[in-house]
Amino acid sequence: MFNVNQINDAWIASGQKVADLNAKLNAAVLDDSFDKKTFENLKNDRDNEMAHRDALKGQLDQARAEAETNIGDDNKVTVVSDKNGHKAFAKGIRDLLRGKVKHLNLVSTSSDTSSTSGAGLTIPPDIQTRINTLIRQYDQLQSLVNVEKTSVEKGTRNVEVFSTMNELVELDDEDADIGDNDEPKLKPVSYEIKRYAGINKITNTLLKDSDENIINWIVTWIAKKVVVTRNKKIILVLNTAPKKPTIAKWDDIIDLSDGALDPAISNIGVFLTNQSGWVTIKKVKDAMGNYLIQRDPQGSVPKVINDKQVVVVSDNWLPDTANNVHPLYFGSFKEGVTLFDRENMSLAQTTEGGTSFQKDQTWIRVIDRFDVESVDEGAFAAGSFSSVADQKANFTASAAANNG
Repeated sequence: MFNVNQINDAWIASGQKVADLNAKLNAAVLDDSFDKKTFENLKNDRDNEMAHRDALKGQLDQARAEAETNIGDDNKVTVVSDKNGHKAFAKGIRDLLRGKVKHLNLVSTSSDTSSTSGAGLTIPPDIQTRINTLIRQYDQLQSLVNVEKTSVEKGTRNVEVFSTMNELVELDDEDADIGDNDEPKLKPVSYEIKRYAGINKITNTLLKDSDENIINWIVTWIAKKVVVTRNKKIILVLNTAPKKPTIAKWDDIIDLSDGALDPAISNIGVFLTNQSGWVTIKKVKDAMGNYLIQRDPQGSVPKVINDKQVVVVSDNWLPDTANNVHPLYFGSFKEGVTLFDRENMSLAQTTEGGTSFQKDQTWIRVIDRFDVESVDEGAFAAGSFSSVADQKANFTASAAANNG
């Protein structure tokens, strides 16, 4: 006999198929080589899958109603709304961790049950806000790149690539024909949302905590997972930069910012390094033994190199590329990198999977959905260094004598 979870999983899969087919339809109508027959076949497949999805939703609602008549009040999931607030959410999380919820054990940040996880317990907007606020408090790289929200699993964007622009043509004659401008250069960028997941193993002590402690724990945990995961994927894209100058001396840093990229990018670009890298750069001295990065009159050290901002991220979030090898990126990261965010995070639990039953543990799984793509590889450059040499005096003997 089919249970509620099986129907729920089938409904989720069907909704994802509908989203994928919609994306294909969008791509088909934008394709210059439009084919009517292909479009009609895709549309029929989409309409049929929509009917399948809606039928599954009807069966799911019926199965849930029947399940609720067969369980006690303590085993029911409360669908959290703004009226329920924190207590209802915390109770739902506690029931989730205790395994008391048997017919629905998924918590989702999305309230769009027609196309996402179909969770019966939805994280309230204020909790979602707290998660996002905490994420911003960490050294997260997501704020440096372009973020685009998407509701589909895959798609394509036509992106204007930075290029040198020609001037308008001067007309010598009032009756002269006006010619065509040079066209903007567009590059198709495809993305496909991927799932990133992890499992935490929880002792029963957590289940005795207060409602507020439950909320603080889940909020902090989700935020850390999101930052670590997304930072890593952004770093992987940054490391695909075709221009990777070797950095050993101060001039190499100048080459990275002013010689590796187009001047238009250099003018708006920023440096990015970790704490260990910044400390190393701060210690570089000129030929007179003074630090090249000077203190301001108030005594602080501004995070600036040659009038360009330096973004410094904790080693925990932007680790060294190798043992004592620090990263140093430069560019306009919003021009070069886009993070496609599905905004559909989910949590699920088990007390029987893996070794959780033998160890009397509750395992809770988080899944985040996003993709990171390079949009314009000419907008950033990547370098690395272990040390940056001090500048040396370059006085000739005669110059020294003249100065004497």
